[in-house]
Amino acid sequence: MSAGRRTLVAGVDSSTQSTKVVVCDADTGEVLRQGSASHPGGTEIHPDLWWQAFTQATASGLLEQVQAIAVGGQQHGMVTLDDAGEVVRPALLWNDTRSASAARDLVAELGGPAAWANAVGSVPLAAFTVTKLRWLAQHEPALANRVQEVLLPHDWLTTRILGGGAIQPGAAVTDRGDASGTGYWSPLSGQYRTDLIELAFGRLLGTPRVLGPSEAAGETAGGMLVAAGTGDNMGAALGLGLEAGDVVVSLGTSGTVFGVHTAPTTDATGVVAGFADATGRFLPLVCTLNAARVLTAAAAMTGTDLVGLDRLAMSAEPGAGGLVLLPYLDGERTPDLPDATGTLGGLTRANATPQNLARAAVEGMLCGLADGMDALRAQGLKTRRVLLIGGAARSLAVQEIAPSIFGAPVTVPAPFEYVAIGAARQAAWALDTRAGKPDLPHWSADTSAVRPLGDPAAGERVRSAYGQLRETVHP
Repeated sequence: MSAGRRTLVAGVDSSTQSTKVVVCDADTGEVLRQGSASHPGGTEIHPDLWWQAFTQATASGLLEQVQAIAVGGQQHGMVTLDDAGEVVRPALLWNDTRSASAARDLVAELGGPAAWANAVGSVPLAAFTVTKLRWLAQHEPALANRVQEVLLPHDWLTTRILGGGAIQPGAAVTDRGDASGTGYWSPLSGQYRTDLIELAFGRLLGTPRVLGPSEAAGETAGGMLVAAGTGDNMGAALGLGLEAGDVVVSLGTSGTVFGVHTAPTTDATGVVAGFADATGRFLPLVCTLNAARVLTAAAAMTGTDLVGLDRLAMSAEPGAGGLVLLPYLDGERTPDLPDATGTLGGLTRANATPQNLARAAVEGMLCGLADGMDALRAQGLKTRRVLLIGGAARSLAVQEIAPSIFGAPVTVPAPFEYVAIGAARQAAWALDTRAGKPDLPHWSADTSAVRPLGDPAAGERVRSAYGQLRETVHP
């Protein structure tokens, strides 16, 4: 790449809540400009609204002189197209749990959880695309009959960018990272399991071509290179520059725990999803439905805002005086309890204070993710350092409490749009590869804020009380 005039690349984060776009220096990763636009709420959305948000976020010349672009998108969402490339129905998003019974049926029909783990590295839950296909076939057969192709959100947006706003039937592309979250692409074989599409939907469907990590999908009419793109968690891993021994805890709408692995994983319990990453390696991941919104709910219950919740939580003792929160406010994905509700245990007159409730909310949210970290360790991941990212990672109470709950020091990277930055890094990689330089560009993330371990014994007591309540309520 040129050492004089800057080479610009762009990364897109098309998430549940919004579209964010960053334009970066391709050599260093420095963010030079950015834009954003919000999405409507809910668990289903017409994909056209993602395109509207993308055009709004890139208005006023944001992409001028950008030479390559890539999309990091929310995983699992089901985008259905007819034979003309038109959207058949609003996309069902990852957080739509209406396919929970379909997931249970599919697991049984293939022979149980181990059969799924051995087939595609994951045991499908309601979030997975394959379960949404079954739901569609069962509950909306007239619409299902029109479907000829199934895409993920990042696939759809990537293909539309490539086509200048239009999607040609059969032109869609994806990558191994996002494809590994469908439930019908196998990280173990590197191939689609078309038999699982047929099992779920009753017939075969068209699927996007899976590109290699640094492979480009093509160029726009204006000459901008379009890289493969990837799923949001894979994009965050790229943006953070994860290496072996790094474990990320991401606290957004959902909570995720993931790390880079050199071999595919197969967890028959279904706790760990055996995803691929965006570099050719693997990204075992645990996801919970309840993360940052646990804190906003607790703030509302205590009559304060998030800053006030921090103050309350930090003024309470570890263990919140015996108050324990199971934070299954929107059902739960891990453990698989889609119809569960939150439970407050150990309540007494002595501990019934706003301070203890705030502390219990933070501890409960983190305990669910600490269980996920244990599951990753059981799959062979080493925990050299824990990186805490996402909106709720900015909470001072979360930063203070997390090390003792996780049993490890916690690094808090500077708050950047890591999914979008990871997508931009992938775009730079595709640009380099086209120029005959196939190595992944080295971009460094700012990880200067480190929280020490604290009191591991206190963390063990909190986790023990949490585990006892969980087993009592959901044996």
